[in-house]
This record gives sequence, C-alpha cells and structure tokens, in this order.
Amino acid sequence: MNTKFKYLLLLCFVGIILSSCKKWLDVEPNSQIKSSELFKTESGFKEALAGVYTLMTAEKLYGKELQYGMIGVLSHEWSSFPLTYNGEGEYDYQSTDVQARINNVWNGLYQGISNVNNLLNEIDAKKSIFTGDNFAIIKGEALALRAFLHFELVRLFGVSYLVDRSKPAIPYVTAYSAKQTAQSTVGDTYGFIREDLEAAKALLKADPIFTGRTVTEAEDTGYLMNRQLHLNYYAVEALLARLFYNTGAYDKARLAANAVISSGKFSYATQANLLAGNDLTGAHEHVFGLNINSLYTYSTAYLSKDANIINTFFLSSATRNAYYPDGSIDYRYIYLFEVGGGDKASNYYLRKYNAPQAISELYSRNKSVVIKISEMQFILAGCNLAEGKGIIEPINKVRQARGLPALSTEPINPTTSYIEEFRREFFGEGQLFYLYKRLNRSIINGTDKNMVDIKAYILPLPVAEYEAGNRNSNR
Repeated sequence: MNTKFKYLLLLCFVGIILSSCKKWLDVEPNSQIKSSELFKTESGFKEALAGVYTLMTAEKLYGKELQYGMIGVLSHEWSSFPLTYNGEGEYDYQSTDVQARINNVWNGLYQGISNVNNLLNEIDAKKSIFTGDNFAIIKGEALALRAFLHFELVRLFGVSYLVDRSKPAIPYVTAYSAKQTAQSTVGDTYGFIREDLEAAKALLKADPIFTGRTVTEAEDTGYLMNRQLHLNYYAVEALLARLFYNTGAYDKARLAANAVISSGKFSYATQANLLAGNDLTGAHEHVFGLNINSLYTYSTAYLSKDANIINTFFLSSATRNAYYPDGSIDYRYIYLFEVGGGDKASNYYLRKYNAPQAISELYSRNKSVVIKISEMQFILAGCNLAEGKGIIEPINKVRQARGLPALSTEPINPTTSYIEEFRREFFGEGQLFYLYKRLNRSIINGTDKNMVDIKAYILPLPVAEYEAGNRNSNR
C-alpha cells in the first residue's frame, strides 16, 4: 500500500457508540478531521476506532462483496448471479468488472489498516487521557483490527500457507507513513498477524466480555456494551484458532477454539426466533459481527424475490434441496430461504440479511456475522480431518443446534461430508471459498475448472501495485 491518508476518515457508527458525531462534523467538512485534533481526547480515539468498523460495512467489503457477492460467486455457492459477476464465475481476473472489485477490496481493507495505524501511532503518547480500562481495550481492538484486515488480505491475495509459505504475498503495514512497505512472504505475514493478535489478546484481558464485569449504559455512555460488535477478547481467540488451523498448528487451533466454546458467551439461534424472523443472522452466535445500517437495503436489492432478477443472487430449487437434503427438519432450509413467485417460482432467495427493522429485535437488528461460534466446532472437526481422526463429534454440536439428528457413525468420505456440512452452515457468509482454498481442492461444485491449476484461489494484486510499488508476483 503506497497511499498515506492525510486525514483520518471519521464515520459515525450508529449502534457501536452512542455519542453524537455533530461536534466532529463542525470541525472539518465531509466527515473528516485532522488527526491532531481527533486524538486530543479519549472520545476521539473511540470515534476513530468506530470509523474503521464502519468502513468495513461498505457494500464493497462486508456489506456485500466479502459476504455473499464476489466471494460467493468465487465459491460457486449460487445457482444464479448477476451477469456482471461472470468474470468471477469463470475466474477471469483480467475482466474489467473483476479488477474493479479486486481494487475496491484491496483499497478498502488497506484504508482500514491505515486508519488503525494512525490511531496506534498516537495512542501510547496519550495514555494519560484514558479512563478505566479504555486504553488497553481500545489499543487491543486496534491491534486486533490490524491483524484481522491483513488476515483477510492474505487469505485472498496469498498462496495457501500449507502450499508455499515462502511465496511473496502482501505488504504488512504497521506504520502510518507515505513510505513504501515491502511485500512479506505468506509465512512472514502469518507471523505478523499472530504477533498482533497475541499483543491484542494480552491487552483485551481487560475486556468486560472476558472479565465478566457488568457494564451499563450509564457507565461511559455504554461504550463497553455490545462487545460482539467489536474485535473483543474471544474474537481474537477465534482468529488465533483460524490462524493456527490455516497453518497446520492443530493442537494450538484446538486450544483456541475450545477457549471460545467453553466461555459460554455465545449461544445458537433458537427455532422460536427463527420462526418469528427476529434473529435470522443469529446475532447471539456472533463472536464478532458488524452493525451494517444498510443491511436491509443491500439485501432487498440483491437477495430478495422482489428485486430485479438481473441484480440478484439466488438458488434453484434443485440446488437448495441438494445443499439441504434433510430440509423438512433443517432450520436453515426452513427459515432462511423464501421462494419467488410467478416466473421466479423455482428460485429460492436468502432471507438471512433481509429482516426489516420493524420485525428484528433490537439486539439482532442490522447484524451481519464475521465470526460465529459454529466455526469453532468446524475448526475442531477440520483439525481432526487433517490428522485422520473422527469429525462427527464437533459437527454434531452444530447439526443438533440446527434441528438435525446427530450422526452416529463416521462418514465414508469425511472430506466430502465436512465440506457439505460446512456449506450448509456458512451459506452466504463468505467462508466457503476459504475452505476450498485451505483444503487445496482442485475441483469444486459449480465449475469444471481445475482451481489449483488456474490459480483461482489467489487473487492478483491490483495493477497499480505493480506500477507504483515494484511488487513481485503473488501467484
């Protein structure tokens, strides 16, 4: 990344913080404020951190493309998708549409990293202005965000760690500076991610979600409430589990995943809430989620039976039935899809993100998942799969939470069964592509292309990086 941001983008994140943004808007136009002014107060650091989370909710990132749009097409989850995504469907990474989305993802994630680095550049010198545990918590979150955003980048733009950790990948940027940051190898990138996560974990031992301290709205205007909307202590632990699984450190992955599970902080969505449409994303399951104010707007534009069909992503009846063979009792099949009408009568549309505010309970309103508790069970199963051990015990925990009976015997083809269970659980959440990559699958459902031979799992760096950054090929 070779861009230095002169101003820190300040975005008012409704739902994470309750303080008014008006005083900031009075200082600089277009919701921007000079860093020297912003970081004079504790509230400025809070606003800066909230701004990074808000950047992540953009349509070009987790509002759409890294949730079910581009990333969903890359994994061929959908039976049908808009024509403008044909490039992703064919893995034509030179397509104009694909390159535009790749550039948006790259620039969006690095913009978040730049803003985090700006905060981290200032925070140690301002430690005295913080109250209570807020210094440790805000710095811990910032380090975790930097690790998370780089983790997403290397999952997209790096060779799989288990395939070739020595391959050049991405710049791991830790300074708020105009100076060019060199590319790191895949292995070094994962090492830097781990360092930031371990540092964040140590600081976030002050996090109320870990300490169990009760926080009310009267305390610090409720800033430390709703910790699942922040990269909290257990989200860091979950990211470590994800990292260790991806790097083949299976015992460490199990320890981290079990720490999240055994915390008892996260519960599965109930059938009653799904039936009522109150919690279709399973907000109580989120180890880390985002509050996306435009979630319903995006969903009705791209996932709804009432949207223009040329803009929508949907499943055919046959594909839905293939994904969910126990449909009559599987909560995900029953409650998370709706059938179209008229000439769309054989199309099924994902309801997960389209609960209107009038229906959704306040806690689950506008919530989109990034990491959820069931992923920890799948990491346990994935570690076992990699070591030739049984997979059904952790998978049964998820199956039973979704209304399905427990499996009584290990599957004949455990890898195929693992993928099928995973796809059912994380449909429309942007995780299937990364699973295929982690398993280095040559052939996946929905395409006859050899994914390994064509290097489909490694997005090319933006052209501008080669022009201005003297980059080596990441593929």
